[in-house]
Amino acid sequence: MPFSELDRRHMAEALHLAAAHAYTTKPNPMVGCVIAHGAEVVGRGAHVRAGEPHAEVHALREAGARAVGATAYVTLEPCAHFGRTPPCADALVAAGVMRVVAAIRDPFHAVAGRGFTALQAAGVAVEHGLLADEAEWLNRGFLMRARQGRPWVRVKLAMSLDGRTAMASGESKWITGEAARADVQHYRARSSAILTGLGTVLADDPRLTARLDDGADGGHAARLALVLPMRVVLDPRGALPRDCRLLDGEAPTLVAHADDVVPDYGPTVEGFAVPRRDGRLDLLAVLAQLATRQVNEVQLEAGATLSGAFLRAGLVDELVLYVAPVLLGERGRPLFGGLGIDRMEERIGLERIDVHAFDDGDLRLTYRPRR
Repeated sequence: MPFSELDRRHMAEALHLAAAHAYTTKPNPMVGCVIAHGAEVVGRGAHVRAGEPHAEVHALREAGARAVGATAYVTLEPCAHFGRTPPCADALVAAGVMRVVAAIRDPFHAVAGRGFTALQAAGVAVEHGLLADEAEWLNRGFLMRARQGRPWVRVKLAMSLDGRTAMASGESKWITGEAARADVQHYRARSSAILTGLGTVLADDPRLTARLDDGADGGHAARLALVLPMRVVLDPRGALPRDCRLLDGEAPTLVAHADDVVPDYGPTVEGFAVPRRDGRLDLLAVLAQLATRQVNEVQLEAGATLSGAFLRAGLVDELVLYVAPVLLGERGRPLFGGLGIDRMEERIGLERIDVHAFDDGDLRLTYRPRR
């Protein structure tokens, strides 16, 4: 049965409700719910933080007795298991909801169709697939971890118009303007982890924290509620300086090192060992370790060598490029290194997802590698 325009409108609102809590739900997915009788919305809700009520519960509380006979629009299949909260499928049945429209099925092993089955067994009509692409993109990290056992990897890079990320000396502050740099903080805030390499630490001594201001989309409340992304450093030889800012205890920090070294990073940092592959850390093994720590999205902020290694390994899922209208010249440092592309047929194709222009002339280009 095709979905109506009214169905689409309600699901679009549910997706908007879910996205409003991108900084706080991890490791859980972002979920929104709208309960309606036809055009009349009687309940709205969103999941805000792990361990707190799910979107359906908030919407049902607002709807009260008016949930009887209503349709619930949910961005993800309602859960059917007891985790840190009771099953949402049971709550929808108990409230008298007669129809549930979900954007997508939940691939998490404890749900995976069981929510739909429980609803249908209780006589609730179930449909799914409405605005599925939008729902998939919203929770791309959670879904990647549930389906493939690794986080979603987003590479963030800033470059000049001629494709340079720094001068030959390494100087790079600042290629882009304030608006683009503030925009990066929102991508950091929705990430579960920010990953870099030892070379970047030695060159820049970054903090790799999410710093939201009080302006649009961030705001004081969002900053207070933010679930801090962990900081992850790839340190094959155990050479991370003990006085670097990543060891300041401001945010959780993980360091991946080769399994043939035993470094001591001190009390504020957790280290874990992974094998080497082709002379460097096994990147897929690093991501698998992060998945066991419930990391949904990794934002890679590193130089050309590590960024190129992830791309060459087929482990880049999203590429966010900030492009400034400046030229740095042929001696500047490139975006990616070590790709080993010698012939045109070896080129890496990209699919454009989004283009955003800032008022100062900078651009944000979002791509996905073509598989």
